Amino acid sequence: MAAGEGRGDEAEIDPRAPRRNPDLFGHAVAEAGLLHAVTSGRLPHAIILGGPRGIGKATLAFRFARWLLSGGAEDAGPSLFGDVTAPTDLKVDPQHPVARRISAGGHADLLTVERGYDPKRKKMRGEIVVDDVREVSNFLRLTSAEGGWRVVIIDSADEMNRNAANALLKVLEEPPKGALLLLVCHAPGRLLPTIRSRCRKVNLLPLAADEVVRLLLDHRPELSAEDALILARMADGSIGRALELADAEGLVLYREMVGLLDSLPRLDGVRLHRLADAVARGEAEDLYRTLTDLLVDFLARMVAGSAEGASREVMPGEGALMRRLGGLGRLDQWVEVWENLRALFGRADAVNLDRKQVVLDAFFTLGAAAR
Repeated sequence: MAAGEGRGDEAEIDPRAPRRNPDLFGHAVAEAGLLHAVTSGRLPHAIILGGPRGIGKATLAFRFARWLLSGGAEDAGPSLFGDVTAPTDLKVDPQHPVARRISAGGHADLLTVERGYDPKRKKMRGEIVVDDVREVSNFLRLTSAEGGWRVVIIDSADEMNRNAANALLKVLEEPPKGALLLLVCHAPGRLLPTIRSRCRKVNLLPLAADEVVRLLLDHRPELSAEDALILARMADGSIGRALELADAEGLVLYREMVGLLDSLPRLDGVRLHRLADAVARGEAEDLYRTLTDLLVDFLARMVAGSAEGASREVMPGEGALMRRLGGLGRLDQWVEVWENLRALFGRADAVNLDRKQVVLDAFFTLGAAAR
């Protein structure tokens, strides 16, 4: 994907998209580590920004790119009198010419590599392909247009297929001077070991629940404080996920799902079919994926709570429901149910199974396990 390209219309108009977002919350330690690498003269040629999806990794990557391309590294170096200035963060004024060009996707020394659009299937590809990564090599062969750094952001690196990963490895083996590759990565363990060994790892932690609540109320002021807290708990420290859930009727789906689970071992057939019909509509793919993710997460927390003696609640009273369901079967049985449902949802994606039937089968499996 060419320098400055985004992920589609929504990413391009969203003022909080990583390339446009001037704010970073909850990652002061990671930011300080990047600053120290620059000011100490130990900035590596490639960095993996790892951590859960939606916590701000891409935002930090673009923030660092803006700072470098606007001359932040030079400003942090020794002065004529031998002293060293010490910036405290990587913030760049959004009105700075470099920040504005990056926001508009037009900075000649920044290349963003993301999943491309598949014209045959008329949707975004499920992975980053080798042609996307070959562009990195071509980009880095060029001289810097503005006489400074050349920066590549790969978002996200764990979406590269095998051929793309091997193409990136060749770049990492002989990186040009003055180049920096920032690999945003949700699951660094999926990267080739040879790629991981050639990069410095910067790990970002999930945000605190109160931080997610504050950001949610800032972005979605129509939410109540109670609903924002539930969404924050559902998102498990990811503001990106919390916003997705808010926009995808996640609260409505979750309450309906919990209501059905509360009826186990018997199922309310009318209620179940109404839910399955809602997520099976042609335009409701996001609802379907949200429901399946929430169901898998509920079971994971229930299994963990049974093993540890205490469940992590998303909504008040949920722990009692988990304990009741856990008592209807052995722990190993519920682990098997969790694994079977994950396999069912994965198979449904692979072969495009009927979404309504998948949801019905999932709840029938739960009903059988609870009897």
